[in-house]
Amino acid sequence: MGEVDAAFVQAPEHRPKSSVIVAEGIPLIDLSPINYQIEDTIPVSSIQSLIKEIGSACKEWGFFQVINHKVPLAKREKIEEAARKFFALSLEEKLKVRRDAVNVLGYFEAEHTKNVRDWKEIYDFNVLQPTFIPSLVDSDDEQTVWFKWDNRWPHNPPEFKEACQEYAQEVEKLAYKLMELVALSLGLVPNRFRSYFTHNTSNIRLNHYPPCPYPHMALGLGRHKDTGVLTVLAQDEVGGLEVRRKSDGEWIRVKPIFNSFIINVGDMIQVWSNDAYESVEHRVVVNSEKDRFSIPFFLKPALYTDVMPLEELLDDKNPPKYRPVNWGKFRIARMRSNFVKSNVENLQISHFKFPSN
Repeated sequence: MGEVDAAFVQAPEHRPKSSVIVAEGIPLIDLSPINYQIEDTIPVSSIQSLIKEIGSACKEWGFFQVINHKVPLAKREKIEEAARKFFALSLEEKLKVRRDAVNVLGYFEAEHTKNVRDWKEIYDFNVLQPTFIPSLVDSDDEQTVWFKWDNRWPHNPPEFKEACQEYAQEVEKLAYKLMELVALSLGLVPNRFRSYFTHNTSNIRLNHYPPCPYPHMALGLGRHKDTGVLTVLAQDEVGGLEVRRKSDGEWIRVKPIFNSFIINVGDMIQVWSNDAYESVEHRVVVNSEKDRFSIPFFLKPALYTDVMPLEELLDDKNPPKYRPVNWGKFRIARMRSNFVKSNVENLQISHFKFPSN
């Protein structure tokens, strides 16, 4: 879940531990109060309890699960079926839409050996098309060269593109409603964040985790935090997501709930909120007998966005903890590590934090 740079799976701290707590764990929130609103923004008076639940979940967990979200089940089932058909194709067929260092959208397969980082294969596509990307992200030269990323749609299955686009439209609506609730929970106006997504770089990832013959030695996805704003995850009945509980550092396995979505705070909300809400580590364990499928939607701002603590949340007792993070430069620097090995630590939001007194 998310663009990651986790260590190889043989690192002991990345292996599933017997102390993992299998429980419902993260808060379960019913979004019924916002399902039947006609207005573009949420009327605060009718949902005070819901706002409080969202704020508490973001602060204490960084994760929560939602039901009654109004994303049509038929749209979700359609993309899930399309994903299963796509990943069932021959490797030769899937490689026709393989991603590379120039265009990171499309298919990517992991080599399934005991030394791999993640035990899975993926397909990525962006919500907006095309997406324009600055190539000279490390240069101070204002004459930055831009190129574009295009979605690489496979010809098979034939319904694949339509299923992806229809689902993206629905889950994006949910993400924006959730951002209104997050804003209200911080004491901000509902649409405080909306302008950051006019030219968003949001994307959807289709994940396939094949059965793993040595689940005690590998992870489907190593521990990481999501770099973007908000993640909306659909996982199947197999499950496997584990969240690191803030209160004690224990790994909590998230129990699958039919037709629900798992939501988590990303790095950019952590910066905007000045650490009021924190991005939390999570990982995916593999299954020795069953395939697992999941579909995360990553809400991400426009590339030109400078993310910094919001003025409304600051005062003498709560000064800004971060200098501005340019999302375009931050994202490209992070994604570059997927293709270029470096001895330098991958860029983190902690690198933008002011020294504490």
